[in-house]
Amino acid sequence: MKVLVACEESQEVCKAFRALGHEAYSCDIIPCSGGHPEWHLQCDALKAVEGGQMITASGATISIPKWDLLIAHPPCTYLSNVANRSFSLKCSPAEKVCERWKLRGKAAVFFVQLMCAPIYRIAVENPVGYMNTAYRKADQIIHPYMFSDGEDDKENFVTKRTCLWIKNLPLLEPTYRASKPNNAAMYGVTPSGKIRCWEDSYSRCATVRSKTFSGIAKAMAEQWGGKL
Repeated sequence: MKVLVACEESQEVCKAFRALGHEAYSCDIIPCSGGHPEWHLQCDALKAVEGGQMITASGATISIPKWDLLIAHPPCTYLSNVANRSFSLKCSPAEKVCERWKLRGKAAVFFVQLMCAPIYRIAVENPVGYMNTAYRKADQIIHPYMFSDGEDDKENFVTKRTCLWIKNLPLLEPTYRASKPNNAAMYGVTPSGKIRCWEDSYSRCATVRSKTFSGIAKAMAEQWGGKL
């Protein structure tokens, strides 16, 4: 399969598909950090989805007449529920609220453009947020621990709600079905009694928080691509 992983600089999903023999490319407007510029298209994702001749970050020319699968991770800065306070006049100045709504509108249009790309199989990922109501409910909500090797898998055994909007693809089948992580025991609680989670305690770095977990990436490659 020819696979485009849009808005991915980490190359986590791209490398998972490559490991199974697929011709996969990550795509982002910034350089990749996954170590394979020869598999990275540093350009606008909306241009890349059209296919044709493209130049990789390593300088090689590739020709993709048509993509078989698009997996997209559009930026969630203005779409996530985490930033909802910034859209309320009760919490923010009118000028800031107006600007945030403009940016949210652009982010929402980009999301829908990816969903409507001329590619048969599409999966778009985002946190629970604005698109669940402005567009439609997600087809599936997953957590990294569902695709972990259990409690000893420190990287993947965490909760982090991730929505998937899917077109012409099956839902991801969890590979781990035992009990979910105990966030209170792992991360503690706030003074107000709120249970902390991975996002509160592990990292506030946007790059780290947006990286696809390896277990989910592996499941996408195995279940949506398979080994060639």
